[in-house]
Formats: sequence, C-alpha cells, structure tokens
Amino acid sequence: MRYVVVGAGAVGGGTAALLHEAGHDVQLVARGSTLAALRSEGLELEVGDSARTVPVPTLAGLHEATWDRQSVLVLAVKSQHTPDLLPALAHVPAHVPVLCLQNSVANERLLLAHRDPATVHGVVVMMPASSLRPGSVVLHSLGRPGLLDVGLATGGTDHLDHAVAADLATAGFDSVPREDVMAWKRRKLLLNLGNAVDAAYREGPEADALVDRVRREGVAAFATAGLPVVSEEEDRLRRGELLRPLVRRDEAGSSTWQSLERGTGDTEANLLNGEVVRLGARYAVATPANAAVLGDVQALAARRGRPRSLDASTVLARL
Repeated sequence: MRYVVVGAGAVGGGTAALLHEAGHDVQLVARGSTLAALRSEGLELEVGDSARTVPVPTLAGLHEATWDRQSVLVLAVKSQHTPDLLPALAHVPAHVPVLCLQNSVANERLLLAHRDPATVHGVVVMMPASSLRPGSVVLHSLGRPGLLDVGLATGGTDHLDHAVAADLATAGFDSVPREDVMAWKRRKLLLNLGNAVDAAYREGPEADALVDRVRREGVAAFATAGLPVVSEEEDRLRRGELLRPLVRRDEAGSSTWQSLERGTGDTEANLLNGEVVRLGARYAVATPANAAVLGDVQALAARRGRPRSLDASTVLARL
C-alpha cells in the first residue's frame, strides 16, 4: 500500500519514518518550516540517545499526491486542524480509505459526514513521542514505539484494518484490528483529558486532583450519553509493559504541553475537554472542571503563555 501521511509532527512524522524504514511506500505531507527541514535534511528521528536521519519522501500538500487502489490517507494533524483539510479532502478520490491517527473522537465524526462511512477508520494512538523542532521527532519508548489499534469508525473491521495492522507490525508497532475501535478511543480520550492540566498547571497534588476531577466528569458524560467505553482494566492490560522503558520523558509533556511550548496559539483541548463539556450540556451532566480547564488552557495558548505556569489550586477553589 501507499501511505500518504498528513502531518509531520511527533505521531505522523514518527509513524511515517518507521514505515519508510520498513520498506513501505510512504509520502509525508508537511508545510512551512517543517517541509523545508524535511526536504533539506530529512527527518531526524531520535530514540533514546541515538539519532538517525530518515529520508521520507515529502509533499507540500494533498494536491501533489497521486492516488490509486493501493492508496491510504493517514490524518495525523492535531484534531483542531482537521476541519481545515476538508477542502483538500474533497479532491481525494472517494474510494481512498482514511485513517484518523489522532486523539479525540471528533475527527471520525467529521469525516463520516463528508465521506463514504465504509472508508473511515479510527486509530487508537498510544505513542509516547514529541516534536519540539521542525523536522525532528523523539520516540520515548525503548519498547514498542507505539500501540496503534485500528478499526472502522462505524464498528467492525475490514480487510484494510488487518492489512494496516500487519504493515505497522513490520515497522515495530503493536497493532490490533478492533471491532469497537471508537470505544477504545473514548477510553484514550478520558486519559487525554489530563493533557490540558499537564500543559497549563504547575505539577503537584492539586494538579493531580484536577486530573482526577476532569476524568470523573468524562466518565459520567459518556455513561449518561450511552456511549460505550472500554474499561480501565482492558486499557491497562492492552498497554502492559509494551511501551517500557520510557526515556527522556522529562524533556516533553503531553501533546497539549508541546503545543504551548512551541507557541502555536492553539491546542486540541476543545476536542478533548470540550467534547465532555458539550456532552454535559446536551445530557445535563455537570462538567465544571473540564469547562474551567478548557478556558484556562485556551487563554494560555492564545496569549502564548508558558506551559505549567498556572496554579491548579485556584481552579479547585472555584469548583
């Protein structure tokens, strides 16, 4: 298969590089300084204290891609940027399957409204990676680089999910075709609710308590809405020790922390904590902690404030 990966950050760049090294046909779509770095120097891939350059073929946009029956489109941009891709996606042939290699559950929902549902696939992303410089990716696991489970967004699996899982395995990933991939993605979303806390507030017991609060609200919102979520135990058993040991993890926080550190001006918190807030409004579930955290991290991103510069105790006092 030919993988066209849109988004050359930590997850997209790392996945594209490892697939390329495993001998797969990969094209990585990037822009701006990242595209320039990739074309002049290749992708710098660091694992632990070792680094190597991976010459992944690059594209400046989907308009440069060629499509056939072996093509697979992989979306690896931050979730808040998926709507920006819709005009370009309109020119991607209808038969081309799309993999959402992204946090949140909003990307699949958006694509299901614009493409053939049989071509939309969700991917559960468990991949400790960071990218703080254009064209550079650090993989923090010395075990598997990531766990990338895949399945149809509408439920079930097809031949493509099994083929993609097999390809990912050749690149070192652990990948399982999932009949209930969105239930797994909702469990991952519950974990990701803590990303905004990690990004915005100073570490300490107050921040830990706030993480617990936003996750409990998320559990209540999903349950009241009747949306299936795999259990904590299933998630724990899935991870096991596959992503161990972790190295250089103190150098980078969550994906939301990385957005603040790079000063991008936005984060994906609205598609994570915001998802819970919107469900709460719809189903009459109180979500004050998620609303407060979302407001704080959005304001911090807009003014390009420093990560972990806020005090979680002030939020807890308001709740």
